[in-house]
Amino acid sequence: MGDYMVKKGISSDLLPWVEKYRPKRLDDVIGQKEIIKSLKAFVKRKNMPHLLFAGPPGIGKTTSTLALAYELFGENYRDSLLELNASDQRGIDIVRGKIKDFARTIALADVPFKMIFLDEADALTPDAQNALRRTMEMYSDATRFVLSVNYSSKIIEPIQSRCSTFRFTPLTGEDIRKMLKDIADKEGLKVGEKAYEALVYVSEGDMRKAINALQGAALLSKNITQEAVYRIAARARPKEIREMMNMAVKGSFIKARELLDKLIIEYGMSGEDVLTQIYREVPNLDISEQAKVKLIDRIGEYNFRLVEGANERIQIEALLAQIMLIGKQEK
Repeated sequence: MGDYMVKKGISSDLLPWVEKYRPKRLDDVIGQKEIIKSLKAFVKRKNMPHLLFAGPPGIGKTTSTLALAYELFGENYRDSLLELNASDQRGIDIVRGKIKDFARTIALADVPFKMIFLDEADALTPDAQNALRRTMEMYSDATRFVLSVNYSSKIIEPIQSRCSTFRFTPLTGEDIRKMLKDIADKEGLKVGEKAYEALVYVSEGDMRKAINALQGAALLSKNITQEAVYRIAARARPKEIREMMNMAVKGSFIKARELLDKLIIEYGMSGEDVLTQIYREVPNLDISEQAKVKLIDRIGEYNFRLVEGANERIQIEALLAQIMLIGKQEK
């Protein structure tokens, strides 16, 4: 997308930072060292199998694919790469039409094959996956497929067996901090240590979340603070969540409820956001391991209720009541 906008004469300054600072070469990709090592070997041999990239969002699957294509095909890599988002074009018609038409054409680059990148391929329907299986088999001499998925179990077994599977892991805080510091230097931002901690916290291993939060905070001021990061990301500070939970554990339900009101009103957090942060703070509570196990069990139950459409406010307050009861049992 970034290359397309530059070709059209649109300044890179208008790009979102996740595109503006997307690494172009494999050596510049953050984290995933073993996977990058394997991809560089494919580039060296100018040959590769079909690939299946699995893992949560924002950890480098798309970036690694585009960097691989760039190193294989050079500056004009877009001519040898068909990039589709399978969640938008997920039916059998897209496999029989656009994918098959591109797969059967001859490669024009020095590399003897082209690449088809299917992002979010786990959204493909079963019929589309079965059609894709046959296409991968018939045109493997001229085309290599790269499938990016969040859940590899949603890909049918015949496709999985045709691919080399690479499992991407969430990025470490050190990896995210390294990328953010590089962006901050290039954009002339002043970012405090606590602000970096906040960016790592809200990212949850997702580089896109971290970069978007940094860009959002930078719109307010060149001096990035912890408070600005949490406000832009619609997240509470960990100590605020911890304080609310400790109030409930100690039996001060009304005070815990008042803190919950503050979080929802000031930060605009949804019930699921609050629940996720409560879950992340369980290990830091001063209660026994057995009580923590009970609490996580309760959090799982209330998460299911929210997913099923129950009233957010009632369910989070009910969870606070459960935390209070667990605290009483501890005493």
